[in-house]
Amino acid sequence: MRFFRPFLSLLLLSLAAEARAAVAWRAVLRQPAAWYASAEARAVGESVLLYQTPSGGWPKNHDMTRPPGPAEFADHENVAPTIDNDATWTQIRLLARIDAGQPEPRFRAAALHGLNYLLAAQYPNGGWPQYFPLRPGYYTRITFNDDAMVGVLATLRPVARGDAPFQWADAALRARCAEAVQRGVACILRCQIVVNGRKTVWCAQHDELTFEPAPARKYEHVSLSGLESVGIVRFLMGEENPSPEVIDAVRSAVAWFETSKLTGQRLVERPDPALPHGHDRAIVADPHAPPLWARFYEIGTNRPIFGGRDTLIHYTLAEVEPERRGGYRWYVNDPAALLARDYPQWAARWLKTSS
Repeated sequence: MRFFRPFLSLLLLSLAAEARAAVAWRAVLRQPAAWYASAEARAVGESVLLYQTPSGGWPKNHDMTRPPGPAEFADHENVAPTIDNDATWTQIRLLARIDAGQPEPRFRAAALHGLNYLLAAQYPNGGWPQYFPLRPGYYTRITFNDDAMVGVLATLRPVARGDAPFQWADAALRARCAEAVQRGVACILRCQIVVNGRKTVWCAQHDELTFEPAPARKYEHVSLSGLESVGIVRFLMGEENPSPEVIDAVRSAVAWFETSKLTGQRLVERPDPALPHGHDRAIVADPHAPPLWARFYEIGTNRPIFGGRDTLIHYTLAEVEPERRGGYRWYVNDPAALLARDYPQWAARWLKTSS
């Protein structure tokens, strides 16, 4: 129990007796403004406080709409503070929104503690590791995977600007967050992968010393990411006055997305109770299918690549064992909205000529 904020047994029992929140944890940041002033939101906020670690961060993979019980305390693998799987920055944003809807000093104090955790976790070069304090392994890499670093930066940026729901941030905190965002942007620009003299996109993780693309789990190889790079580009497009370097990075990444789209293919999922995830996935030919992008592309050839627990690089999804084939997001369509909607709007504002 030392991993979580101490609390009174009576409080835990009374909260545990309450019905589970109607809002799912994954949707807590997608509620109408009125919800954050509700009794349900307050109960969720109280629960979130109980999960905060002494360092100020939060662990991942917990349903924090309800207070922690014996199962959460027994799960020692998921008690360390992290930015993986939307952890920490989700809790900070949530508590700040609830505090804005129904002012509560404890919610604001916890959000501030979380912000200080994020600032302390940043590398001098501007990147963020997956875990802080650091744990050995790929966790020390600059982590773009699943929008980890982008989620942090997108949380710090409104604090730096004094935007809602962080209007309470004082000048010193705003300055610290602004400096952290500036270093984070510089890190992103350093990490952009150049292939044959052309800037492309980013790997899901980069070496924290050299900025070079780096592997992670057995099936996550060094590559160009067709998913994480979308979040990075959107974050860069959110810069108020983008520098020429940022504009060039965005244009280069968008050009890569355009040339890397996969047409005439459709990802299908077929039920199969005999398989580990209850389904199988396959790519089939379909001339009418909307464009797809692979999650990972081989650097140099730009071929889609896939991985299994055998640690090998495969060039077709069919070569991957069923457990990983059906249990990982190997194809994505996230770049479609970026190309069709977000980038044209951004380009109309910041580019002198149409791109």
